[in-house]
Amino acid sequence: MNEIIKKIEAEQLKAEAPVFNVGDTVKVYGKIKEGNRERIQVFEGVVLKKQGGGARETFTVRKNSNGIGVEKTWPLHSPNVEKVEVVRKGKVRRAKLNYLRGRVGKRAKVKELVK
Repeated sequence: MNEIIKKIEAEQLKAEAPVFNVGDTVKVYGKIKEGNRERIQVFEGVVLKKQGGGARETFTVRKNSNGIGVEKTWPLHSPNVEKVEVVRKGKVRRAKLNYLRGRVGKRAKVKELVK
């Protein structure tokens, strides 16, 4: 039974999954359906966390919209996620950046990783 589930999930994986890490600022191009029309909307923000594995892998992106923090969780291998574009790399030392939720202004920023 377990092997059957693994085969089904392997078929649903994207051929080229986007490569990004926690702390990176990314643009997520998501498909939105409105009636019979379909369009692409961009959601730009900092990756707070990545979790799961395989076909169930998800990532959470947080942005500030008119002074209000907005978070959205996206399935990595979903057909509704057109592409994920890395705007800048972040320098972080944690796997989950939940502490950013309580911060405002300049303190809520993640330093850029300079190589």
